[in-house]
Amino acid sequence: MLPIGQAFPNEKVFLLDEENGLVTEPGKMGEICVSGTALALGYYHNKEQTRKAFVQNPLNPWYMELIYRTGDLGSYNDRMELCFSTRKDFQIKHMGHRIELGEIDMAINAVDDVVRACCIFHQDANKILGFYEGAADKKTITHVLMQKLPKFMIPQEFIQVESMPITKNGKIDRKLLLENYIGGENA
Repeated sequence: MLPIGQAFPNEKVFLLDEENGLVTEPGKMGEICVSGTALALGYYHNKEQTRKAFVQNPLNPWYMELIYRTGDLGSYNDRMELCFSTRKDFQIKHMGHRIELGEIDMAINAVDDVVRACCIFHQDANKILGFYEGAADKKTITHVLMQKLPKFMIPQEFIQVESMPITKNGKIDRKLLLENYIGGENA
């Protein structure tokens, strides 16, 4: 994981755990939150999303202090630099373990001859699917992942695609990937 930098003066970036406690120790995961003078007032014409993400700081019961819950997960490294890990909505519970799909994505992306990777949890089949672009073969990917990840994080199935479907925002279209998988012979 690479450090994402530091907050500007008069701004605060911090981590909250699942119980809304402040995360201060290196390596412990938390949601990245932002507060300060430059904080937006909400999403443009989206009251529902604003209510979810712009909330009262749970660490401050004394006065009104709005924070933005980014939906990103991160941790501090040994030098107490904030590092991005993955999106909170890409966190799953599988086989009794809490898993960050973004960690698996990063591990697959580090394999030689993999151009791009994306993992999706297929809830109905209760399995992790590893989609990837590139010339790498499935055995090589599995072998490399076994050196880097616990067994419960290794996808149960790898699907090689010619290219990842992309949303209008330039991100991998995870929904379409899963729909194509379910609609194809892999289902």
